[in-house]
Amino acid sequence: MKKITILINCKDSKGIIASVTNFIHQQNGNIVYIDQHVDRQDNMFFMRLECELLEESFSFRVFKKVFSDVIAEKFEMTWRLYDSDKKPKMALFVSKYEHCLYDILSRYSTNELDVEIPLIISNHQDLEPIAKSFNIPFYCIKVTKETKQQAEELQLKLLREFKIDFIALARYMQIISSKLIEEYTNKIINIHHSFLPAFPGAKPYHSAFKRGVKIIGATSHYVTEELDEGPIIEQDITRVSHINTIKDFILKGRDLEKIVLSRALKLHIERKVMVYKNKTIVFK
Repeated sequence: MKKITILINCKDSKGIIASVTNFIHQQNGNIVYIDQHVDRQDNMFFMRLECELLEESFSFRVFKKVFSDVIAEKFEMTWRLYDSDKKPKMALFVSKYEHCLYDILSRYSTNELDVEIPLIISNHQDLEPIAKSFNIPFYCIKVTKETKQQAEELQLKLLREFKIDFIALARYMQIISSKLIEEYTNKIINIHHSFLPAFPGAKPYHSAFKRGVKIIGATSHYVTEELDEGPIIEQDITRVSHINTIKDFILKGRDLEKIVLSRALKLHIERKVMVYKNKTIVFK
């Protein structure tokens, strides 16, 4: 049995769901999951569908061509078709913080994340022992103001060589270039702290502690050229109070960061996220 996932968005109109489901039926397919959403403000339709087809009679190429000709063109769809049995390849970018890296690799080693991790790229050597303990190739590419362009070329060369599908920034402390973002649009996932009010800078938890905030949080999003303003995939918060120390703030914050990032990665891996106008539709 071959399992595929279809993501669709187009202008909303009558008959989309019926047309798609009838098409799957005509292809001897069985729908095992379907969910949809209509954005009333923009009159846009979004759908995620999983179906099973008899593997001996299924051709991915033929199915894609016929679906495009019969369904997608009729409704002027933007759509993507995925082989659900094919694991996406994820590259990890890291710097010196290890909490997100440990969490991702632990989930990966216990098959919680249905993904391949062919390599880890860092601008520092510090976390190489962690990569070695999980038997994942580690590439240290130093980044300075003078070498940034050459470093990014090396990164892109490795990503292409390993046929990487998407990138997770597991606390990678460098701004991603427009060239890399363009090549991996909506395929670079970042994690950062999230406060009310916001506290930018190198020590946000210290600033939050001084201000006496009551809530701290974390946000995971796709990377765009506007720093930390890309489409949000996942968020969460935890409460703090006057009894907490700066160390408590940092520990709580890091715990949230790794949890929220892992949730976002899982949603992306399972093809449950669609991006539209710098927002996301997340099917859960």
